[in-house]
Amino acid sequence: MPPLLRLCRPKQWSKNLLVFAAWIFSGNLTNGEANLKVFLAFLAMCAASSATYIFNDLADIERDRAHPTKKNRPLAAGTVGVPLAWITAAFLVIFALGIGFWLSPWAGVILLGYGALQGAYNLGLKHMAVLDVFAIAFGFLLRAGLGAEAIQVPISGWLMICTGALALTLGFAKRRSEWVKQGEDRERSRESLGEYDLMSLTLLVALSAGLALVFYGIYVVQSETAVKNPGLLLTYPFVIYGVFRYLVLSIGKNEGGEPEELLIRDRHILLSVVAFVLVAALVIKTGVHVPLIESAGR
Repeated sequence: MPPLLRLCRPKQWSKNLLVFAAWIFSGNLTNGEANLKVFLAFLAMCAASSATYIFNDLADIERDRAHPTKKNRPLAAGTVGVPLAWITAAFLVIFALGIGFWLSPWAGVILLGYGALQGAYNLGLKHMAVLDVFAIAFGFLLRAGLGAEAIQVPISGWLMICTGALALTLGFAKRRSEWVKQGEDRERSRESLGEYDLMSLTLLVALSAGLALVFYGIYVVQSETAVKNPGLLLTYPFVIYGVFRYLVLSIGKNEGGEPEELLIRDRHILLSVVAFVLVAALVIKTGVHVPLIESAGR
């Protein structure tokens, strides 16, 4: 992969798939206008997130050079020059905001808010234990909100809370992996790691995962979308399996450092995600009747 493209971290774009959440659950899969707008929102978020990754790398060049794996990033390794990185980041910001404000004023504001959040993260929040992961989780909520705003549909509060809890799970698992792998030098690459310990990180991962499962369970039973589509309960087993599988890999085998790579590498998680999306889309689009679930909800 060319160094400039690696600088944009395309593997991280999988996080931006949350932009499609409202599109799937609102039943707009065959709406041509909605399809175009949500895809453009996805492109805008990919550009915005890549710009923030570049700004982060620019701010952390020296720290990254002391990191066992981050030292291979294009800026830290010297394969991409600083001036070119600044130009690329500026272009991506203009591209993202151009699309965002074309979609709607609020979509543009969400992208501005995402940029401000990432700026605050890079300037100080990432050095504060727990708050660093909460900042990351709020970025996921903005992704989901952008997708809803792009197609002008509301998004359930329960789904947003579940998204936030799941993002906390991924964030704390990533911190746990960093804490273990970097040993006594962990504070040199990330100051907040000095405030964590292995037990607290393990508990935070497990607690966040449990909350995500509880909140999604409430969503598929009590939300307005679920009342109209009781068959959504059929997606719950895939969510439970995917989360449990992730816990086994992130805690048991310490593979939570790069969740976007784990999603692609582990067939169990990948298949659970694909099955979840397919079942959710089928239930909402076709109104699949599940008598047992419907009778239990009366």
